[in-house]
Amino acid sequence: MMLTHSKRVLSVFILVVSLFCFSAFAQASSKITIASVGWTGVTIKTDIAVSVLQSLGYKAENLMVSVPIAYKAMSTGDADAFLGNWMPSMATIADKYFEKGTVLKYAINMDGAKYTLAVPTFCAEAGLKDFKDIVKFGDKLDWKIYGIEAGNDGNEIIQGMIDKDLFGLGKFTLIPSSEAAMLSQVQGMAKQGKMSVFLGWAPHSMNEYIDMTYLTGSTGDTFGGNDGTATIWTNVRSGLVKEQPNVAQLLKNMTFSISMINQIMITVEKDSSMSLGDAGMIWVKEHPEVYKKWLEGVTTIDGKPGLSAFEASLKN
Repeated sequence: MMLTHSKRVLSVFILVVSLFCFSAFAQASSKITIASVGWTGVTIKTDIAVSVLQSLGYKAENLMVSVPIAYKAMSTGDADAFLGNWMPSMATIADKYFEKGTVLKYAINMDGAKYTLAVPTFCAEAGLKDFKDIVKFGDKLDWKIYGIEAGNDGNEIIQGMIDKDLFGLGKFTLIPSSEAAMLSQVQGMAKQGKMSVFLGWAPHSMNEYIDMTYLTGSTGDTFGGNDGTATIWTNVRSGLVKEQPNVAQLLKNMTFSISMINQIMITVEKDSSMSLGDAGMIWVKEHPEVYKKWLEGVTTIDGKPGLSAFEASLKN
């Protein structure tokens, strides 16, 4: 009898441990962390992806970090994905992780983007049209080039141009700042008729409210040989595709147009009380042809139709 009782106790113990481990595994597998950086377009895409994942039953979150930390986090498993890999400009940071295999390039989420140096259009009309022209206007530019946050790949490219004296830029100083502060500075200077060279990109509403011109002359050593035309990739940590095929399918399906992101940004600028994520979801709700493609072949975390669950969430 004692032996039988012991066996029963052992069986119960094994069952409890098994249930605990299964619960812990299920909880761990439902958590999805998407790294993002303080760029408006990347934040919009990330917040939308998080909302879609949450509607499918995942515990998804947006982890706001710098570009180098985003790649470090994916390589260590602390982040699952990143929707802001601008190529080729980000190659200096991202390629080493791709080569090691700790981060996968994975899927294009936007084509035809732009990422390079820009000027207010009145500067271009005065003759500042190309990278080689910048030095000619050094005094009028106060020998400054305006970038965004420290550690950003665009800043690194600009600093490299200065350090190597490319295009005669050795005398210039890079001015790092936040996206918002940099754009405010450029607009303020333009109103005063002061020249500036700054890091510009599309999609972004700056293209709508700043009369700006992108400079020509970029090379493979700077923002790419096609005048800064960029492809934006969704990167994922090694192992995600195998461990989370449903999440991977969604991320592969999620593509974005430049006009979509520009429209969402303008919505927020018209209503400052609205968050980027909320504005993004309003746009998505009004464009079912977009989100239906995103959810093709995607289910909820428990295997039910993903499209139905997402559309139900839009009604709440």
